[in-house]
Amino acid sequence: MPLKLEGKVALVSEVNGVAAQAHSVIAAEYRGLKAAEMDELRVKARNDEVYLRIVKNTLARRALQGTDFEPLAQRLVGPLVLGFSMQDPGAVARLFKDFAKSHDKFQVKAVAIGGQVLEAADLDRVANLPTRDQAIAMLMGVMKAPIEKFVRTVNEPVAKLARTLSAIRDQKQAA
Repeated sequence: MPLKLEGKVALVSEVNGVAAQAHSVIAAEYRGLKAAEMDELRVKARNDEVYLRIVKNTLARRALQGTDFEPLAQRLVGPLVLGFSMQDPGAVARLFKDFAKSHDKFQVKAVAIGGQVLEAADLDRVANLPTRDQAIAMLMGVMKAPIEKFVRTVNEPVAKLARTLSAIRDQKQAA
């Protein structure tokens, strides 16, 4: 059922608002997938907090105007589903990568992150980005390492003295 002008304007403004807040966008061709398979993708997307939308390419180009993902508009060709990662940049990439493994007809066409448009081959690179919690844990480990090393360095002379005294005591008891 074709959209009227009001529906198109509402759709463009909705997708534009989502694109303005998204961390990354991936466009994938869904030609040949059954409705049940697309429903499966939508359910997984909802669970991963990924916004999925099938939009005509002309409307998608208008929706992406004024966002970091405007360069992606040139690659919108064919029937595409747009996936917007709202929480962490790699969420939509992990979702599409896993879905493409079990569905041969699902093909990623373009990846956009941080205002840069990447090739579909770079999907793995984006999918391997750490989640927010993983990134915080890595940062805490890096911040904690110098303090731990300092404490070990300060504590080492005392520990060495204790080991030496213990060795002397053991030697005297043995004699």
